[in-house]
Amino acid sequence: MDSLVDGNHTAVTEFILLGLTQDPVLQVILFFIILCIYLVTVSGNLCTILLIRVSTQLHHPMYFFLSHLAFADLGYSSSVTPNMLVNFLVERNTISYLGCGIQLGSAVFFGTVECFLLASMAYDRFVAICNPLLYLTKMSTQVCVQLLAVAYIGGFLNGSSFTLSFFGLLFCGSNRVNHFFCDFAPLVELSCSLDSISILVSTCFAGSIIVFTVIVIAVSYIYILITILKMRSTEGRQKAFSTCTSHLIAVTLYYGTITFIYVMPKSNYSTDQNKVISVFYMVVIPMLNPLIYSLSNNEIKGALKRVLGKKIFF
Repeated sequence: MDSLVDGNHTAVTEFILLGLTQDPVLQVILFFIILCIYLVTVSGNLCTILLIRVSTQLHHPMYFFLSHLAFADLGYSSSVTPNMLVNFLVERNTISYLGCGIQLGSAVFFGTVECFLLASMAYDRFVAICNPLLYLTKMSTQVCVQLLAVAYIGGFLNGSSFTLSFFGLLFCGSNRVNHFFCDFAPLVELSCSLDSISILVSTCFAGSIIVFTVIVIAVSYIYILITILKMRSTEGRQKAFSTCTSHLIAVTLYYGTITFIYVMPKSNYSTDQNKVISVFYMVVIPMLNPLIYSLSNNEIKGALKRVLGKKIFF
């Protein structure tokens, strides 16, 4: 049942997700591609978490945050990908009103946690390169736990804000969401609510989080760059910069796609382009992050070799 009559309005009880395409052949192709991506995402991020936990050489603040980044990537992708895969297999993909709110809230939660974790990792690199003698003090276990708490509390508050805004919307017309998941923008377009205060509050809160974390990352890397340029040793410069390479790539990919979707004027791109970019930052990037960190980080590659060597020879 799609809707219930409530006074003069028709209250929507479920939504129809239109997905990425209606072409049956393309749906089959995309199903297998995204299934493979999701399997790599799950295995890659789980392996990253386990490797950091079992390898004592990786018990440092940077890898502490990286293990939680892998967890956030896993949750971020899992909040939308399984439902998207179902969408390729069924003729009419529906999601309940409650399920839509939960999916929106979980996606926002993990996405926000990722923003804070990337900022925390940038701060960690700033302290390690610019204030190496104070590193153990400024990045103590207590500080790391506090930064992690801020990430999860911020994610909870932002996710709750969007979820409450969603449940405050009134849907009295079409229930066809032109997306592969319950994204906030297409849901607002379907809404017939006149009250936009909760929408504005949620959008401003999310925007302030993005701006704050971008500023932290930008300022950290400005100081890092200045410190590296002042180094006399070429080898020292290369070593310092190599510790930031993987994080810079992850930050560029994540914030680049977020900026394109949420900051660029809507008239500059179509809904179909929005869907494709959403797939990239919600499905592809969570798969790429463990690959980026494992391929460009010598400590992780070394730890992986040691763990695999123990498993083979013992």
